[in-house]
Amino acid sequence: MTAATARKLFGTDGIRAVAGEYPLDAATIYAAGMALGHSLRNSVRGSLPKVLLGRDTRESGPWIAATLAAGLIETGVRVESAGVVPTPAVAFLARTHGFQAGVVISASHNPWQDNGIKLFGADGFKLADAVELAMEEEILHHAANSAAPDPATLPVVEDNTAFQADYIQFLLDCVPGLSLDGLRIVADCANGAAAAVAPKLFRKLGGEVALLNVAPDGRNINLNCGALHPKWVAAEVAARGADLGLTFDGDADRCMLAGSHNNVINGDAILLMAARDLKARGLLTGDLVVATTMSNMGLEAALKRSGIRMLRAQVGDRYVLAAMLAHKAALGGEQSGHILLPHLATTGDGLLTALVVLDLIARSGKSIDALTADLKVFPQVIVNVKVRERKPLESIPSVAAAIRAAEVALKDSGRVVIRYSGTEPLARVMIEAESEEAMRRHADAIADAIRAELGV
Repeated sequence: MTAATARKLFGTDGIRAVAGEYPLDAATIYAAGMALGHSLRNSVRGSLPKVLLGRDTRESGPWIAATLAAGLIETGVRVESAGVVPTPAVAFLARTHGFQAGVVISASHNPWQDNGIKLFGADGFKLADAVELAMEEEILHHAANSAAPDPATLPVVEDNTAFQADYIQFLLDCVPGLSLDGLRIVADCANGAAAAVAPKLFRKLGGEVALLNVAPDGRNINLNCGALHPKWVAAEVAARGADLGLTFDGDADRCMLAGSHNNVINGDAILLMAARDLKARGLLTGDLVVATTMSNMGLEAALKRSGIRMLRAQVGDRYVLAAMLAHKAALGGEQSGHILLPHLATTGDGLLTALVVLDLIARSGKSIDALTADLKVFPQVIVNVKVRERKPLESIPSVAAAIRAAEVALKDSGRVVIRYSGTEPLARVMIEAESEEAMRRHADAIADAIRAELGV
């Protein structure tokens, strides 16, 4: 059994659940702090380990931070907090400020009721599957046998705003000399972590930047806005006559774009732009880009026309990164807007992605629409089916038959990708085909089969 399949607490992006409910109840959070603390104490000799916390804007963030900190402190670990910052800020700060680990309290694109715990090592990379798996048994043991303190009795973890300033300077240093003068931009901060950083960042870059959804109240994060709703910012760009739009998810580790014609520009298009630019500058090692099974066939075709190969990895930015490291690739990412640029950062960073794209626009003198004009997207549909359990789909005859029928019918004119979400109780049915009618027919047939067998 692999680490990925044996997981009990950790999904593809940390622990995630409804805040206050297992496995994000006080007992398990406190136990997670103790398990991480013990792991660090065993690996660091001669000095007390330090852990940096960061969080998004959910109302549950402060009590989760206090509870996790209490578990860490119980094991003799020092805890500091960067406050409300994007997930990639914690990865950067852990790596550059001598922390043995970084912890982000966020549920990314999920609704406000959810929250989560993401772990980074001293190198700024997400902890490996095997490391998280090794922590699980200790977490479960402590949760069952150790009395967790009442979060209401715990002191608030004090935030150090200097960390946020360091992160902003890092972003600016990645695009030296960038000026947005002459550009009109709409930026949707999703009432999430970007709302704490983007106003200060863009103030230093000039241009005319309309910052929207920058008033978080603890419950409006991702609410009909942000990277999950890119059509919203696309409509705002059109209504305001802007040049382009940027939209981030709740923890700002990914970015989607909008052109000037009420059009959404997703991660596939960003990969195409960035790949061509890196290749032109001799920085695209091996002329290779790592995408995922969800990336459109149109991206693969456009890259091929530019002499660039595309490798598909399992969905999840940690798996994209693993493939990139194995093949020494300089660029990778997901259709959802996670873009990985290891020469700049150790993890996906929505604000950094936005700056890299803006820098490309400034250097090329071309609009975002012109830079992506030749990307011909195959019709694609994704149907999410809420499921009560994650039973192997190939073991269900009706589901397996529907998948097989789609694969046979589409052959070389489309793709069928069926998978469970790593962060939500969903089965995702993705069909891509030259024929939109066939695409929808097969997607509905597979989704109906899954719903009949596993639906809530």
